Amino acid sequence: MPVQRQGGVPGGNALHTSVLDTLGLQITSGDLAEGRVLTLDGIQEQFGVSRTVARETMRVLESMGLVTSRRRVGITVQPQSSWQVYDPRLIWWRLAGPHRDAQLRALTELRIAVEPVAAARAAWNASARERDRLLDLATRMRRLGEAGESAAFLELDVAFHALLLESGGNEMFAALRGVVAVVLRGRTSLGLMPEKPVPSALDLHEEVARAVASRHPEAAELAMRALVAEVRDAVVPVNGPRPVR
Repeated sequence: MPVQRQGGVPGGNALHTSVLDTLGLQITSGDLAEGRVLTLDGIQEQFGVSRTVARETMRVLESMGLVTSRRRVGITVQPQSSWQVYDPRLIWWRLAGPHRDAQLRALTELRIAVEPVAAARAAWNASARERDRLLDLATRMRRLGEAGESAAFLELDVAFHALLLESGGNEMFAALRGVVAVVLRGRTSLGLMPEKPVPSALDLHEEVARAVASRHPEAAELAMRALVAEVRDAVVPVNGPRPVR
Protein backbone atom coordinates (compact mmCIF):
# COMPACT_ATOMS: atom_id res chain seq x y z
CA MET A 1 0.00 0.00 0.00
CA PRO A 2 1.54 3.34 -1.00
CA VAL A 3 2.10 5.84 1.76
CA GLN A 4 -0.01 8.98 1.49
CA ARG A 5 1.53 11.87 3.37
CA GLN A 6 -0.25 12.98 6.51
CA GLY A 7 1.55 16.26 6.99
CA GLY A 8 5.13 17.18 6.17
CA VAL A 9 8.37 16.58 7.98
CA PRO A 10 9.71 19.77 9.58
CA GLY A 11 12.67 21.06 7.62
CA GLY A 12 12.50 18.21 5.09
CA ASN A 13 12.31 18.37 1.31
CA ALA A 14 10.28 16.08 -0.94
CA LEU A 15 13.19 13.72 -1.62
CA HIS A 16 14.03 13.34 2.06
CA THR A 17 10.34 12.77 2.87
CA SER A 18 10.05 10.03 0.24
CA VAL A 19 13.07 8.14 1.58
CA LEU A 20 11.86 8.59 5.18
CA ASP A 21 8.39 7.26 4.36
CA THR A 22 9.76 4.27 2.48
CA LEU A 23 12.17 3.23 5.22
CA GLY A 24 9.65 3.99 7.96
CA LEU A 25 7.05 1.78 6.34
CA GLN A 26 9.61 -1.00 5.75
CA ILE A 27 10.63 -0.99 9.41
CA THR A 28 7.13 -0.75 10.90
CA SER A 29 5.82 -3.46 8.56
CA GLY A 30 8.65 -5.83 9.51
CA ASP A 31 10.24 -5.90 6.07
CA LEU A 32 13.33 -4.47 7.75
CA ALA A 33 13.36 -6.63 10.86
CA GLU A 34 14.74 -5.90 14.30
CA GLY A 35 18.53 -6.20 14.28
CA ARG A 36 18.91 -5.42 10.58
CA VAL A 37 21.95 -3.22 10.00
CA LEU A 38 21.80 -0.37 7.48
CA THR A 39 24.53 1.93 6.21
CA LEU A 40 24.51 5.44 4.81
CA ASP A 41 26.30 4.14 1.72
CA GLY A 42 23.59 1.54 1.20
CA ILE A 43 20.81 4.10 1.54
CA GLN A 44 22.55 6.45 -0.89
CA GLU A 45 22.87 3.66 -3.45
CA GLN A 46 19.35 2.27 -2.98
CA PHE A 47 17.55 5.60 -3.29
CA GLY A 48 20.02 7.60 -5.37
CA VAL A 49 20.23 10.39 -2.79
CA SER A 50 23.00 12.50 -1.34
CA ARG A 51 24.75 11.62 1.89
CA THR A 52 23.08 14.63 3.49
CA VAL A 53 19.61 13.25 2.71
CA ALA A 54 20.60 9.76 3.91
CA ARG A 55 22.04 11.14 7.16
CA GLU A 56 19.01 13.36 7.86
CA THR A 57 16.65 10.44 7.23
CA MET A 58 18.53 8.28 9.71
CA ARG A 59 18.54 11.12 12.23
CA VAL A 60 14.73 11.37 12.10
CA LEU A 61 14.28 7.59 12.32
CA GLU A 62 16.64 7.51 15.30
CA SER A 63 14.66 10.28 17.03
CA MET A 64 11.56 8.07 16.65
CA GLY A 65 13.33 5.08 18.20
CA LEU A 66 13.18 3.00 15.01
CA VAL A 67 16.95 2.77 14.59
CA THR A 68 20.09 3.47 16.57
CA SER A 69 23.46 4.44 15.17
CA ARG A 70 26.77 3.30 16.65
CA ARG A 71 30.29 3.71 15.44
CA ARG A 72 31.77 0.53 13.94
CA VAL A 73 28.34 -1.14 14.16
CA GLY A 74 26.18 0.84 11.78
CA ILE A 75 22.52 1.79 11.86
CA THR A 76 20.54 -0.97 13.57
CA VAL A 77 16.76 -1.45 13.43
CA GLN A 78 15.35 -1.40 16.96
CA PRO A 79 12.62 -3.53 18.59
CA GLN A 80 9.08 -2.16 18.87
CA SER A 81 9.62 -1.54 22.58
CA SER A 82 11.96 1.33 21.62
CA TRP A 83 9.58 3.05 19.18
CA GLN A 84 8.00 6.44 19.92
CA VAL A 85 4.53 5.03 19.37
CA TYR A 86 2.72 8.37 19.74
CA ASP A 87 4.59 9.96 16.84
CA PRO A 88 1.91 10.72 14.17
CA ARG A 89 4.24 9.68 11.35
CA LEU A 90 4.91 6.32 12.94
CA ILE A 91 1.19 5.82 13.54
CA TRP A 92 0.46 6.53 9.89
CA TRP A 93 3.11 4.08 8.68
CA ARG A 94 1.57 1.37 10.86
CA LEU A 95 -1.92 2.22 9.62
CA ALA A 96 -0.68 2.03 6.03
CA GLY A 97 1.03 -1.33 6.59
CA PRO A 98 0.05 -4.94 7.20
CA HIS A 99 -0.45 -4.41 10.94
CA ARG A 100 -3.21 -1.85 10.43
CA ASP A 101 -5.84 -3.75 12.40
CA ALA A 102 -3.74 -4.02 15.56
CA GLN A 103 -2.83 -0.34 15.34
CA LEU A 104 -6.47 0.69 14.89
CA ARG A 105 -7.50 -1.41 17.87
CA ALA A 106 -4.77 0.06 20.09
CA LEU A 107 -5.58 3.62 19.07
CA THR A 108 -9.31 3.11 19.59
CA GLU A 109 -8.67 1.73 23.07
CA LEU A 110 -6.53 4.79 23.82
CA ARG A 111 -9.34 7.09 22.71
CA ILE A 112 -11.85 5.20 24.88
CA ALA A 113 -9.56 5.65 27.88
CA VAL A 114 -8.82 9.35 27.35
CA GLU A 115 -11.50 11.22 25.43
CA PRO A 116 -14.46 10.76 27.83
CA VAL A 117 -12.39 12.17 30.69
CA ALA A 118 -11.12 14.95 28.40
CA ALA A 119 -14.74 15.86 27.59
CA ALA A 120 -15.57 16.08 31.30
CA ARG A 121 -12.51 18.27 31.87
CA ALA A 122 -13.64 20.52 29.02
CA ALA A 123 -17.07 20.90 30.66
CA TRP A 124 -15.31 22.14 33.79
CA ASN A 125 -12.63 24.33 32.26
CA ALA A 126 -13.42 25.40 28.70
CA SER A 127 -13.69 29.14 28.10
CA ALA A 128 -16.88 30.72 26.77
CA ARG A 129 -15.21 31.08 23.38
CA GLU A 130 -14.22 27.41 23.33
CA ARG A 131 -17.76 26.35 24.27
CA ASP A 132 -19.22 28.43 21.45
CA ARG A 133 -16.64 27.05 19.04
CA LEU A 134 -17.48 23.48 20.00
CA LEU A 135 -21.21 24.05 19.43
CA ASP A 136 -20.49 25.67 16.07
CA LEU A 137 -18.29 22.76 14.98
CA ALA A 138 -20.95 20.20 15.92
CA THR A 139 -23.64 22.12 14.03
CA ARG A 140 -21.50 22.44 10.90
CA MET A 141 -20.49 18.78 11.14
CA ARG A 142 -24.14 17.76 10.99
CA ARG A 143 -24.78 19.89 7.94
CA LEU A 144 -21.73 18.66 6.05
CA GLY A 145 -22.12 15.06 7.19
CA GLU A 146 -25.74 14.83 6.05
CA ALA A 147 -24.73 16.41 2.73
CA GLY A 148 -22.03 13.78 2.23
CA GLU A 149 -19.22 16.36 2.04
CA SER A 150 -16.72 13.98 3.58
CA ALA A 151 -13.50 15.98 3.11
CA ALA A 152 -14.88 19.11 4.76
CA PHE A 153 -16.56 17.00 7.47
CA LEU A 154 -13.24 15.34 8.29
CA GLU A 155 -11.51 18.67 8.87
CA LEU A 156 -14.25 19.75 11.27
CA ASP A 157 -14.13 16.38 13.05
CA VAL A 158 -10.37 16.77 13.57
CA ALA A 159 -10.90 20.30 14.90
CA PHE A 160 -13.71 19.14 17.21
CA HIS A 161 -11.67 16.45 18.91
CA ALA A 162 -8.55 18.63 19.10
CA LEU A 163 -10.54 21.37 20.83
CA LEU A 164 -11.94 18.93 23.37
CA LEU A 165 -8.47 17.66 24.20
CA GLU A 166 -7.05 21.18 24.48
CA SER A 167 -9.84 23.00 26.32
CA GLY A 168 -9.82 20.90 29.48
CA GLY A 169 -6.53 22.37 30.66
CA ASN A 170 -4.70 19.02 30.84
CA GLU A 171 -1.51 19.33 28.81
CA MET A 172 -1.10 15.55 28.59
CA PHE A 173 -4.50 15.26 26.90
CA ALA A 174 -3.72 18.21 24.63
CA ALA A 175 -0.51 16.50 23.49
CA LEU A 176 -2.61 13.67 22.05
CA ARG A 177 -4.42 15.86 19.53
CA GLY A 178 -1.98 14.89 16.76
CA VAL A 179 -2.52 11.21 17.54
CA VAL A 180 -6.30 11.51 17.33
CA ALA A 181 -6.03 13.57 14.15
CA VAL A 182 -3.97 10.94 12.35
CA VAL A 183 -6.44 8.24 13.44
CA LEU A 184 -9.38 10.21 12.03
CA ARG A 185 -7.55 10.98 8.79
CA GLY A 186 -6.22 7.44 8.55
CA ARG A 187 -9.63 5.80 8.82
CA THR A 188 -10.88 8.04 6.03
CA SER A 189 -7.84 7.59 3.77
CA LEU A 190 -7.95 3.82 4.21
CA GLY A 191 -11.63 3.62 3.27
CA LEU A 192 -12.79 2.62 6.74
CA MET A 193 -15.40 5.36 7.04
CA PRO A 194 -18.92 5.31 5.52
CA GLU A 195 -19.73 7.80 2.76
CA LYS A 196 -21.89 9.65 5.27
CA PRO A 197 -21.48 9.62 9.07
CA VAL A 198 -24.07 7.48 10.82
CA PRO A 199 -26.84 9.63 12.37
CA SER A 200 -26.02 8.49 15.91
CA ALA A 201 -22.46 9.80 15.56
CA LEU A 202 -23.76 13.22 14.53
CA ASP A 203 -26.19 13.18 17.45
CA LEU A 204 -23.45 12.30 19.91
CA HIS A 205 -21.11 15.04 18.71
CA GLU A 206 -23.92 17.51 19.38
CA GLU A 207 -24.64 15.95 22.77
CA VAL A 208 -21.00 16.32 23.78
CA ALA A 209 -20.92 19.93 22.62
CA ARG A 210 -24.14 20.82 24.45
CA ALA A 211 -22.96 19.16 27.66
CA VAL A 212 -19.65 21.01 27.56
CA ALA A 213 -21.40 24.30 26.76
CA SER A 214 -23.81 23.87 29.68
CA ARG A 215 -21.02 22.81 32.09
CA HIS A 216 -22.31 19.27 32.71
CA PRO A 217 -19.16 17.14 33.02
CA GLU A 218 -21.00 13.87 33.73
CA ALA A 219 -23.18 14.27 30.65
CA ALA A 220 -20.17 15.23 28.54
CA GLU A 221 -18.26 12.15 29.68
CA LEU A 222 -21.19 9.81 29.04
CA ALA A 223 -21.85 11.22 25.57
CA MET A 224 -18.20 11.00 24.59
CA ARG A 225 -17.99 7.46 25.94
CA ALA A 226 -20.93 6.52 23.73
CA LEU A 227 -19.28 8.23 20.76
CA VAL A 228 -15.96 6.40 21.06
CA ALA A 229 -17.87 3.15 21.69
CA GLU A 230 -19.49 3.69 18.29
CA VAL A 231 -15.98 4.03 16.85
CA ARG A 232 -14.95 0.81 18.60
CA ASP A 233 -17.92 -1.06 17.15
CA ALA A 234 -17.04 0.20 13.68
CA VAL A 235 -13.44 -1.00 14.04
CA VAL A 236 -14.18 -4.48 15.45
CA PRO A 237 -15.42 -6.02 12.15
CA VAL A 238 -12.18 -4.90 10.51
CA ASN A 239 -10.11 -6.51 13.23
CA GLY A 240 -12.07 -9.74 13.24
CA PRO A 241 -12.76 -11.76 16.40
CA ARG A 242 -10.50 -11.26 19.38
CA PRO A 243 -8.04 -14.07 20.11
CA VAL A 244 -9.04 -16.52 22.82
CA ARG A 245 -6.86 -16.22 25.93
